Amino acid sequence: MTFNKGGFYGFYETGRPVVEGKNGAVTSPHYLATQAGKEILEKGGHAVEGAIAINTVLCVVYPHMAGLGGDLFSLVWDKSDKQVKAINGSGRSGATVTRDIYHDRGLEKIPERGPLAANTVPGTVSAWWELHQQYGKLPWETLFARAIQYAVEGFPVSEKFSRFVHEKKDLLCKFPETKRTFLPDGYPIRSGEILYQPNLAWSLKQIAEGGCSAFYEGEIADKVISSLQSYEGLLTKEDFMKHETTWEEPLSTTYKGFQVHELKPNTQGIATLMMLNILDKYDLSSIGDHTPDYYHLMVEAAKVSFRYRDEWVTDKASLDIPYRNLLSDEHTKKMDEFISMDRAFPIDELEELPNVFGGTDTTFMSAVDKEGNSVSLIQSIYHEFGSGLMPEGCGFLLQNRGSFFSLDPDHPNTLEPNKRTFHTIIPAMATKDNKPFMLFGSMGGEGQPQTQCALFTRVVDFGYNIQQAIEAPRWLYGRTWGESSSSLKLETRIPDYIGTVLTDRGHEVELAESFSQQMGHAQGIVIDQEKGTYSAGADPRGDGIALSW
Repeated sequence: MTFNKGGFYGFYETGRPVVEGKNGAVTSPHYLATQAGKEILEKGGHAVEGAIAINTVLCVVYPHMAGLGGDLFSLVWDKSDKQVKAINGSGRSGATVTRDIYHDRGLEKIPERGPLAANTVPGTVSAWWELHQQYGKLPWETLFARAIQYAVEGFPVSEKFSRFVHEKKDLLCKFPETKRTFLPDGYPIRSGEILYQPNLAWSLKQIAEGGCSAFYEGEIADKVISSLQSYEGLLTKEDFMKHETTWEEPLSTTYKGFQVHELKPNTQGIATLMMLNILDKYDLSSIGDHTPDYYHLMVEAAKVSFRYRDEWVTDKASLDIPYRNLLSDEHTKKMDEFISMDRAFPIDELEELPNVFGGTDTTFMSAVDKEGNSVSLIQSIYHEFGSGLMPEGCGFLLQNRGSFFSLDPDHPNTLEPNKRTFHTIIPAMATKDNKPFMLFGSMGGEGQPQTQCALFTRVVDFGYNIQQAIEAPRWLYGRTWGESSSSLKLETRIPDYIGTVLTDRGHEVELAESFSQQMGHAQGIVIDQEKGTYSAGADPRGDGIALSW
C-alpha cells in the first residue's frame, strides 16, 4: 500500500506508539483490563480466555459501560477449524413481557431507565461460559482472579469514569445499592479515589466457583428477581433458567481482497457491510484521507445504509431478513444511486421508516494468542449505568437494552415475549486467505459502523498502522448518546475549510472537541501473517492501553 497526494496525511505522529510483538496482543478501553488479558495469555490461555479476563475486569473498573447485567457478541477464529464463528450473547425479553403490560400502565414507550427497562435477561455470563467450554485451556476460575481482586481491594477511579458518575448522579441516587456504590459518602466518587465493590466481588466469586448456573439458577438469580419484583419489574426466575446463548455463522462481504465479518441481526453489523460494499466501488486512495470528499462519501454511505438497517434489523427469529439481497451487487448499485459527490442527500427524501435510536456506552476488546487464535468481543449494558438498578446484594447494574424495543406493533423491532431486541453493538473481524488480518471495534451507537469503516479504510486504503487509524480525527453522523439530532459532528482537528465545504454540500455540521467522547473508544489489532507479528492500538479517548509482546 502506498500513499498518494490526494489527501492530507498529518497523523503519522501519535500520542502513543503502536505496540508490536510476536507472542500475543490484547487491547481494551481500560489499562487494568488489558493487563489482565495479557496475564492470562502468558499463562498459556487461549485468546478467548484472554478476552473473558479482560471483560471480567471491565465489569469492575468500567461498571458504567460493562457488567454482569449486560449482553455481548463475539467473533472467534481458531486455528483448529480456520473459520470465523460468531456467538450471540444477547438476552431475550421475559416470557410474560408484552406491549399490553406497558400500555396498561399508561405508557406509550418503554422507559429508558429503571426496572421496566430491565426487561431482557442478561446474556454475558452465559456467553463467557460457552466460549470457555468451546476453547478454554485454563481453569474457569482463573479468569476471574484479577476482577475479584479489584472488586475486593479496590482500584483508583479514572477521571472519565468519575465524570460519568457526576453527570448521572440523579439517576444513581434513585436506587439504594447503586447510590451506596457510586456515591459512598453521599457525593459522586471522585477521580483518584478508591472504589470498593464487595457485593460485586461476591457475585464474581459465585460465578467463578459455580460456573454459569450460579448466575442463572443460583443465589444471584434469586437476588435479581427479588429486587425486580420489589420494583414491579417483569422478569422471572424461569426467564433466567431458560436463557440460551447461540453460535451462529457470521455475515461477510469482500473489500479490496479482504473478507470482513460481522454478526447477523439482531446486531447492526450488516450496516458496516453495506457501507463497505458502497465504498468498495470508489477509489479511496485517489480521493485521499482527510479530504472533504472522503468525509462526504463516508457520511452518505452511512446515511443510505442506515435506511435499510432500520427497516430490517431485529431478532431474525421474528422476521425473514433478506441478507443476501441487502449485500448483493444489485442492492449496492441501488444504494449508490442515492449518493452524489456534489451534495448531501436530504434525509427526508428517503422512504420514511419508524425511528430507531442508537445506543451509547459499550466496551470493545480484542485478543490474539501465540498460536494466532483471535477474538473480537464487545460487551455493554446499553446506556451509561444501564437501567440504573443494581439488585440488592449483587453489586452489578442491570442493562436497559430492552428499552430499545418499540411498542408500535408495526415496528420491525416491536416488543414481543422471548424476543431479542435490536443491538447497536458490533465486533468486527477481517480475514485474508481465511486467516485473521484485523480485529476492530468501538463503542458509540450509530457511530460504530462509521468508526469501523474509518479504521478499516485508513489501514487498508491509506496504509495507517492501527494506532494511527485510531487516533486520526473522526466524525459522527446520526443519533447517538441520547441525542435526537442527525447532524454531522466533526472533531475540531478537522480543518475549518472541510466543515465549510461539507456545509455547502448540505450537511448539518456541528463541532466536537478534539478527541471527543462522542466518537467512542476504538481498539484494534492488525495481524501480519507473513512476518508473524501483531500490531495493537488503543484509543486515547478512553482509559485503555494495548499490549503486545
